[in-house]
Amino acid sequence: MPDTSAPDLRGKIALVAGASRGAGRGIAVQLGAAGATVYVTGRTTREQRSEYDRPETIEETAELVTAAGGTGIAVPTDHLAPEQVRALAERIDTEQGRLDVLVNDVWGGEKLFAFDTPVWEHDLDKGLRLLRLGVETHAITSHFLLPLLVRQPGGLVVEMTDGTSAYNTTHYRNSYFYDLVKNSVLRMAFVQAHELKPHGGTAVALTPGWLRSEMMLDGFGVTEDNWRDALTTVPHFCISESPAYVGRAVVALAGDADVARRNGQSLSSGQLAQEYGFTDLDGSQPDCWRYLVEVEGAGKPADPTGYR
Repeated sequence: MPDTSAPDLRGKIALVAGASRGAGRGIAVQLGAAGATVYVTGRTTREQRSEYDRPETIEETAELVTAAGGTGIAVPTDHLAPEQVRALAERIDTEQGRLDVLVNDVWGGEKLFAFDTPVWEHDLDKGLRLLRLGVETHAITSHFLLPLLVRQPGGLVVEMTDGTSAYNTTHYRNSYFYDLVKNSVLRMAFVQAHELKPHGGTAVALTPGWLRSEMMLDGFGVTEDNWRDALTTVPHFCISESPAYVGRAVVALAGDADVARRNGQSLSSGQLAQEYGFTDLDGSQPDCWRYLVEVEGAGKPADPTGYR
């Protein structure tokens, strides 16, 4: 269902770094649905795949952005390569002369971390690669793109992570390397908030809940249309959300004239849905992080009543 509460972002220029699939694609498409011009980057194109070896491409994402009502522009970019990110910034500068929204969603680490594996047993090469993909890419992207964003007040940086600051502070997040990456991104948002404030800019950290990404759905052997079939084996998946949900969260932030009040904050899709009134595609408002603490974490049977 369309989001009739979405603000009008026509005339806004956005970059979603890491938009091949998952949250990045969901964010890009929803920005497009609000009328924005959206540059989408990633390593998987119709000519070449990343090590994920997935079928989703940035060209497909750009087409979805345009079909939704915006203008999608695909730019193949490896965000670990400074010269490529510099060229991306120069292209946006030449074509638009500004950047209003930067979404740092580069990740690429799904096949690199091991659950509940201590640092001395974890594959070191994979762990270090995870740090490069999940932290270094964000730093490189901000370094080259923020000069465009601070040209005029009102710019927004959204650092995408997994878990709110409150949740991650008290919970072990899968493994040493995974935990370090996701908490580093939270701190990146805090630091950029401090540095952007004198220029009238805002930076926040944002997390989706249990995301029904393409990889997650494939792993459970379901699709977006029949995802509830997975509840027989993974009952708490009942609190999951589509990538469009966090996309609508970004749209709400980008359209908020008073978004500066959130500078430096750690936010979640479920929290922002309650505040701005947007919904997921099915009309619900899943609040995953509250559910994880109050239901799953408390050892209660799966039941989303009151949480979506």
